[in-house]
Amino acid sequence: MQSNVFTAVLIPLSLAIIMLGLGLSLTLEDFKRVILYPRAVIIGLVCQMLILPAGCALVAHAFGLAPELAVGLMLLAASPGGATANLFSHLARGDVALNITLTAVNSALTLVTLPLIVNMSLQHFMGEDRAVPMQFSKVIQVMVIVLGPVSIGMLIRSRRADLATRLDKPIRILSAVFLALMIVGAVVQDRNNIGAYFKQVGLAALTFNLLSMAVGFVTPLLFRLPRKQAVAIGMEIGIHNGILAMTIAMSPLLLGNATMAIPPAIYSIIMYFTAAAFGFAVTRGGPAPVLHEEVSR
Repeated sequence: MQSNVFTAVLIPLSLAIIMLGLGLSLTLEDFKRVILYPRAVIIGLVCQMLILPAGCALVAHAFGLAPELAVGLMLLAASPGGATANLFSHLARGDVALNITLTAVNSALTLVTLPLIVNMSLQHFMGEDRAVPMQFSKVIQVMVIVLGPVSIGMLIRSRRADLATRLDKPIRILSAVFLALMIVGAVVQDRNNIGAYFKQVGLAALTFNLLSMAVGFVTPLLFRLPRKQAVAIGMEIGIHNGILAMTIAMSPLLLGNATMAIPPAIYSIIMYFTAAAFGFAVTRGGPAPVLHEEVSR
């Protein structure tokens, strides 16, 4: 009964709160910046949509993860960043406007890319006979779960900016509480194997986290983007929306597999420490040189 309440009520509610909070921080201007300043956004999206899933698959194979854990890690790779990435980017003197734009675009593209990557991961790691493809009906469910609360949040922000500001702090607190509850719930549902899973996937999750931040930080520098934007993309690529990944894994309407939620749960714990270390490393020498105040054209 408790498990049914958890999967039927807490999981959808937690994701709705997270997505509502994201919507409260977004405006149409965040999407318009893609047209005005496409270069940094394109590089960030290529890292997120192409390089990261490929790197994640290599990590899963290198550590010999069990199929369900490998799919869980891939599910995380397909999930966008979020408000936490914006916060860490701000503390590390990154380009927060770029973070917000990437979060907005990533969240929109996720409606297509996330089901595609998950379906490919199920077929690759679990075999076609065991795969549970995310059919069109499930893609629609993901759209409703993700896009609905985000749209409501954006509507509140556009019509009642003062209300959006007042709601920001309580929504962030609720988001943190729900993330903790999701992690606990995933651990409790698979408690008999959790010790083995931590041993098996902990190092893989850490490796993927470090790889994500390295790709997100180094790739923009190779393309001569300002360091400030490289910091922003590094945070955006390295800090994933773990609660979205866990919700899709555990929801009976979607994958309904608690084991697949273990990698996102472990990653969600690790990323706070690595993001803090990354932020300290890139700011230790003083303020990052500001070559451009705006997102690079």
